[in-house]
Amino acid sequence: MKLKDILSPLLDIRAALSFALLPFLITVIKNPFLLLHPSKLSRLFFSLLWTPFSEGVDSAARSAKQGLVTPYAYGVVLDIGAGHGHTLDYLDHSRIKRYIALEPNEHMHSQISARAAKYGYTKEKDNFDIIPFGAEEIERIVMRIGGEHTIDTLATIMTLCSVPSPQKTVQSLIIRTLKPRGGQILFYEHVQSDWHDVKYWQSMWTPIWGIFFDGCSMNRPTHIWIRNSTEWNWDEGMSKMWTEESGESGRQLFSFRYGRFIRQ
Repeated sequence: MKLKDILSPLLDIRAALSFALLPFLITVIKNPFLLLHPSKLSRLFFSLLWTPFSEGVDSAARSAKQGLVTPYAYGVVLDIGAGHGHTLDYLDHSRIKRYIALEPNEHMHSQISARAAKYGYTKEKDNFDIIPFGAEEIERIVMRIGGEHTIDTLATIMTLCSVPSPQKTVQSLIIRTLKPRGGQILFYEHVQSDWHDVKYWQSMWTPIWGIFFDGCSMNRPTHIWIRNSTEWNWDEGMSKMWTEESGESGRQLFSFRYGRFIRQ
């Protein structure tokens, strides 16, 4: 790896601090009891930096999402870690029955609701819901969505990097929420690199990176966990996975995999 690529997280951390640190400190001073709740502190800081970061992150992934979400998402959609609801911008709304945003960070909910309403999704119409749980809270999620095997499309866009117990969580979401025949997962995730030198630096940076970006891990083989979670339909290219890499032979800290897997 080149030195500039190894040190690239410093630029993002510096930007995060410049955007979020002052309003974060002001909020904590006004409500010092937040210091007793580390997870709330992490989500507060991330919500403050995500407002300026989110549009750039979405723009960088636009081409992949247009080729993945727009043509394939259908039916009842469960958007894992919905953030500001950017997945809504890529849906073919004529094919969507209901949009459900799973987002534990309540600071994000107003943005999700506003974006959903723009496309005609509201709780009053019963075609929209926000579930304020973590992806690992599978029992509560299943109850909220109306039972097991009720989801047509599970969407995970740069989310599984930060969920607790990731391998178990990924498998539980797929097995228990997706319809057993035809249910699909659409994923776009940054994952552990195939290059040994990049893996090393991903592991070195992850503990520091996670402090500023709400537990985000650079070095998870999420695409492998998804692929191995259940039986997929591989007939005639029904299930596919692609690689998105840049830089010198793909040797950058963020290596992306995206794909569409359909249950047997």
